[in-house]
Amino acid sequence: MSASQIISATPAAPVSKRRPSRTAYLLLSLPLLYLLVFFVVPLVSLVSTSLYDPAGSLETGYAMTGHVQNYFSVLADYRGHIFRSFGYAAAATIACIVLGYPLAYAIAFKAGKWKNLMLVAVIAPFFTSFLIRTLSWQLLLGDQAWFADTLRFLHVLGPDGHLLATPFAVVTGLTYNFLPFMVLPLYTSLEKVDPRLMEAGSDLYASPFTTFRKVTLPLSMPGLVAGTLLTFIPAAGDYINAELLGNPRTQMIGNVIQNLFESGSYPEAAALSVTLMAVIVVMVLVYIRRAGTEELL
Repeated sequence: MSASQIISATPAAPVSKRRPSRTAYLLLSLPLLYLLVFFVVPLVSLVSTSLYDPAGSLETGYAMTGHVQNYFSVLADYRGHIFRSFGYAAAATIACIVLGYPLAYAIAFKAGKWKNLMLVAVIAPFFTSFLIRTLSWQLLLGDQAWFADTLRFLHVLGPDGHLLATPFAVVTGLTYNFLPFMVLPLYTSLEKVDPRLMEAGSDLYASPFTTFRKVTLPLSMPGLVAGTLLTFIPAAGDYINAELLGNPRTQMIGNVIQNLFESGSYPEAAALSVTLMAVIVVMVLVYIRRAGTEELL
């Protein structure tokens, strides 16, 4: 009998099906319980509140009537605030890309021994309260601040011009507060890029811009998409920057939701919150698929 016949006559060993241990189930149960208590339950409560009859009040209570009209009402009343919020968030996101990409590139490829120090400098603002960081911009953009005086001296700003309580101040605050969320994902992606690929582009007589467009940018696209999402989503729902650096005409959708909840208009506030979340989710799905980074989902 040949060796091949012996091997074929030998019965195959049964493949054992390993079941997850109890430890694995226990480790999974804790985060699932956390998501259930702090995400699913509040989300269900928010959706149900958005369907209350708005004719009620805090004193008389709200009746669950499945009042879908709340969504149409808030869209009609606060459509301008939604567009303004997305506009400010988009402007801040673009500003973060313009400022953050060169910084992340410099840290990844040019920093050398200063790399860790530069990363600490990027993360350092997180050690200060978000509120304090935003309040500091009131001093920097005030009418008597050096920045405003310099712009008046250069005749960029008129004698009666203001920087504070303007859309510029709101977008500036958003850009400053969310810039680290853009830099860190970009740095993570750029650090994984092999420098020899860029050297190969130079060896093939490609210009630095062509090498960046054909090699560096596509390889860093996952970090760019992640940074864009991490910047745009919280910026669209932010209300502190518009409250402290803006004026009543620059209010964002977060300010409207806060005011509605404070005034006791719970159904309208909940409907507006659900609408904002739904619109952002749709925009994120479309953006990720158009960017060709479905693996981020």
